[in-house]
This record gives sequence, C-alpha cells and structure tokens, in this order.
Amino acid sequence: MIVQCPHCRKTVVVNGLGRKSLNIGVKNICDTLQDCKNIALAAEKLGCSWAHIYKVLKSKGLSPWQAVETKTKKLGR
Repeated sequence: MIVQCPHCRKTVVVNGLGRKSLNIGVKNICDTLQDCKNIALAAEKLGCSWAHIYKVLKSKGLSPWQAVETKTKKLGR
C-alpha cells in the first residue's frame, strides 16, 4: 500500500496494517468440536489454527474437552 507522509508529503510504501481478526465465536468453536471431537479437524473445518481455538476457549476459561462436555450436558445427551 502506498500512503502519503503527513509531515514531508512524500509517498511511502507500507506493508499493510496487520492480520485481520477471524471473529470465530465460542459457540461456533464448541459446535465444531462437538461434531469433530478432534482439534485439528475442527481447526481445518473453521479455517483457523488449533492455537486460535485454544486461545478463544482459554479466554472463556474452558479447555477444548470441557467445551465439548458442557455442550453435551446442556443438550441432554
């Protein structure tokens, strides 16, 4: 991306503004883990890394297997 410097008015090449967030919700992750029961398959199905799944669940205080068990108990299975 080429931008103009506000101070010297010269054009400067910028490599971007970083990676955009994935915005995959905890409910989607839990549903996918329930279906796949495998972190790698769930990550592939969601189009993210397994580390992203762990990060999202950790922010809610859950492990992947707690997320699957909690979903199962709430559904009455």
